[in-house]
Amino acid sequence: MSFVRSLFGELPRRVNSASFKKAAYTFSQNTSNQTLSLAPINLCQRFQSTTAQAAATATNDDEADPQDSARLRKLRNIGISAHIDSGKTTCTERILFYTGRIKEIHDVRGRDGVGAKMDSMDLEREKGITIQSAATYASWGDYNINIIDTPGHVDFTIEVERALRVLDGAVMILCSVSGVQSQTMTVDRQMRRYNVPRISFVNKMDRAGANPFRVIDQLRSKLKLTAAAVQIPIGAEDQFRGVVDLTTWKAYYNEGENGEVLAEKDIPEELMDFATEKRHELIEQLANVDDEIADIYLMEEIPTAEQFTNAIRRATLDLKFTPVMMGSAFKNQGIQPLLNAVVNFLPDPTQVTNTALDITQEEKPVDLVPYSGNPFVGLAFKLEEGRYGQLTYMRIYQGTLKRGAFITNVKTGKKIKVPRLVRMHAADMEDVEELGAGEIGAMFGVDCASGDTFSDGALKYTMTSMFVPEPVISLSLSPMGRESPNFSKALNRFQKEDPTFRVHVDKESKETIISGMGELHLQIYVERMRREYNVECTTGKPQVAFRETITQPAKFNYTHKKQSGGAGQFGRVMGNLEPMTTDEETGKDVAFENRVIGGNIPTNYIPACEKGFMDALEKGPLIGHPVNGIRMVLEDGAAHAVDSSEMAFRIATKNAFQEAFNKGRPTILEPIMNVSITAPVEFQGTVIGGLNKRKGTIADTDIQEDFFTVTADVPLNDMFGYSTELRSATQGKGEFSMEYKEHQPVQTFVQQQLIEEYKKKEAAKK
Repeated sequence: MSFVRSLFGELPRRVNSASFKKAAYTFSQNTSNQTLSLAPINLCQRFQSTTAQAAATATNDDEADPQDSARLRKLRNIGISAHIDSGKTTCTERILFYTGRIKEIHDVRGRDGVGAKMDSMDLEREKGITIQSAATYASWGDYNINIIDTPGHVDFTIEVERALRVLDGAVMILCSVSGVQSQTMTVDRQMRRYNVPRISFVNKMDRAGANPFRVIDQLRSKLKLTAAAVQIPIGAEDQFRGVVDLTTWKAYYNEGENGEVLAEKDIPEELMDFATEKRHELIEQLANVDDEIADIYLMEEIPTAEQFTNAIRRATLDLKFTPVMMGSAFKNQGIQPLLNAVVNFLPDPTQVTNTALDITQEEKPVDLVPYSGNPFVGLAFKLEEGRYGQLTYMRIYQGTLKRGAFITNVKTGKKIKVPRLVRMHAADMEDVEELGAGEIGAMFGVDCASGDTFSDGALKYTMTSMFVPEPVISLSLSPMGRESPNFSKALNRFQKEDPTFRVHVDKESKETIISGMGELHLQIYVERMRREYNVECTTGKPQVAFRETITQPAKFNYTHKKQSGGAGQFGRVMGNLEPMTTDEETGKDVAFENRVIGGNIPTNYIPACEKGFMDALEKGPLIGHPVNGIRMVLEDGAAHAVDSSEMAFRIATKNAFQEAFNKGRPTILEPIMNVSITAPVEFQGTVIGGLNKRKGTIADTDIQEDFFTVTADVPLNDMFGYSTELRSATQGKGEFSMEYKEHQPVQTFVQQQLIEEYKKKEAAKK
């Protein structure tokens, strides 16, 4: 060791392997191999990458460029997610105003003729909803914050999914009156899926019936979160004036015309007892998840503001705790403290572990290190058709993306030049020369698909894919008048932008069928075709995505024989069909299993048998819908030396499947939707009666003063036209949202009706 010290200088007692490698590499570069030969040093040199990049690869803070580390520590990538109409876009509008990104505040529904900055699409401003997630960035003190405002409507859930996939932290907004709603639960599941730390913000504290502590109880009971208030309100409803911060023990009021001045004052005397009680509750909740606070709690002391901040940050980053802030975005209250919480409690890019899969090593997981000096790895997470061609949103996980640089699409292997690089500010963009690790930006003129990974060519890493839900509803679509090239152009673009929007042509009717997450989802795309491509379309009656399956195993023994002069066709297959549940690892619920031994069916015909099985799945025997939840086991068969062919076995398997399917007690599955309805209490009986009429199963009812919320599972086939019925039944005061839950067997009489309708339709074609 003394010899090594003489070469490298004094080493610390605990040697860091990465720094040792780096020192060894530097030494080996500066010393010619003829001078002396040290095996460890030469080994070290052999294991470097072909370029010197690997030597410069920073694996921790000590090895990174100090300026880069400082930049990353001051960076936050956050998403704003919530149920419909909880105030996400209004909140983002205030954040942009207080951080100086916009000069004046505008209303979400565009009543003032301008509309919110983040709702840049005309449709969004008209309907008062967010359709596409919009990205922007802002500065708060020394900190840079990249923000993505996401839609709340379940039909656009893929936008939330994509945003959370690439973000480091999130702000979950809840309404102070409605609390935890159906889409809040969906957002919670998405945050858990991608391990995103979150802050909760109870908005609309100025509304009648506002009760933030009931919302906190719902976070604990419905979402099973360890949550506690970090603030308490000063006044409530129309008397809401500010908040008391339980960590700094100060009261904060928003003053000035638009609340731009944050005044810090002492806590009002009348709130002192309540504030003490809630601070004790905060300490108790933190003590359950943080050792330092637990020690302070046992010693019956009060943590300092710094101890509170550090403990809340530690517990939030470990996904053990959710701090709850409160305010009213519309009344310009509590937004600056929320920004302070984003900076204090949410992670910077170095504190989040992002994993890639190394293709060269059988997709072995590799942790990415977010420093700009490392080899470049980025993910294209969203596509948009801009004025200057395709706009590709990119999250840079490590390395630097420079304008004019060459990057490689890992999936296709194509090398691409980056012609233009921008930072997004809703619909506006600002040109930049480069984007460092941890940043979110966009590039123009790069042809790729959503979810593609890019690297500098040295690394063959791919990012794990995001979850894409299956469509639940379909419509036939046809252009009015002559079909123009814009019709297919629009459909191709929308499919590329949105993985949940699918298009196919029905083989029999030759109609174009569009599929999506709900009626609103498809309506928006039809409307966008009219506005953006000048293509007027007519739509058919919505079609529900039924599925067919079997409920018990069934054997098959089928021989396909055809003699037509010369070589005929012969193929015999034996085995069984059995019900199958979804495989958690692959997500598939159909499988083909080959158990043929002894070569009774030659191995070169087995793939043809599998193709025959796949052909049969496309159109079920009952009502012509796809088949799922089924496994085909091929056990035996027979072949003819002359007459057997791939086509013969393909036809034999398909016919065997249809024969056995009818013996396996087949059933039709329909999509069941989780429906959440909120309406005034006086309409409760009418609403529940309406759900029962639509074959709904009530799962939960919650009454809050003047309003009630009911959650029910209802077949999608019975939900068409419900919005009109609900409006008339509740004098326009009721609202509902629904999301896909699962496929379940239909009732026996419904199955008979569907089969008869299908038979009539088939007979009419003949």
